[in-house]
Amino acid sequence: MSEERLQKILARAGLGSRRKCEELIAEGRVTVNGQLVCEPGVKADPDSDDVRVDGQALASEAPVYFMLNKPAGCLTTAGIDPDARDTVMRYVAHISERVFPVGRLDYDTEGLLLFTNDGAFAQKVIHPSHETVKTYEAVVRGHPSPPAMDMLRRGVILDDGPTHPAAARIIGERTVSAPARRRTGPPVEELVKGAIVELQVHEGRKRMVKRMLRKVGHPVLALRRSAIGRLRIGNLPLGEIRALDEHELSRIFENPD
Repeated sequence: MSEERLQKILARAGLGSRRKCEELIAEGRVTVNGQLVCEPGVKADPDSDDVRVDGQALASEAPVYFMLNKPAGCLTTAGIDPDARDTVMRYVAHISERVFPVGRLDYDTEGLLLFTNDGAFAQKVIHPSHETVKTYEAVVRGHPSPPAMDMLRRGVILDDGPTHPAAARIIGERTVSAPARRRTGPPVEELVKGAIVELQVHEGRKRMVKRMLRKVGHPVLALRRSAIGRLRIGNLPLGEIRALDEHELSRIFENPD
């Protein structure tokens, strides 16, 4: 095999996304043939060079793929939270391979989260150039008007630039517990009935769905990712994880109906 960028080799070995592997290199945790490497642009031959992380040789594992129905109240990170909050890694502790989450879901967001040890696959799902569609169901305050829904469909101007047009529709309503709107006194919860807005987006900007809906005047009360491409969370119970087969993997890169 010819030489490849070091972060690509590490990602394929199941050490995380390429960005995460670049961080490992920058932290001085990677050596090539006994020499410390701190620049991600360095290349190596995975067949002939001795690449190690924290002194351990890279393991050669078959690629594996899983889906988790992530509960709210846990961080999407492969590391340890400095504030000792729960992380999604507790749900993959029983898996023998060294897997990592593909992309992120916010601490208070539920739904479909992928895990793998295949860095190239993770990059294809995450990178905006592949335009992998993610479907979200957001319970919002109030009931968006037709003009508000049209704004979502055309694209919303956020502080980091306009969004691409999104498929948007109202699919029902739901009552959820949410912070009460009060200016003084201790925070309290109240039951709020709101519309359920389904949004399909292919960008991966931070908290983008929440910001889009706030921009059109309907803050999110609860958020769930229900699908990636045509792979849907289905009836997988909250907090449960299962392996994906080849047919399901192919559905990730198909445009939803």
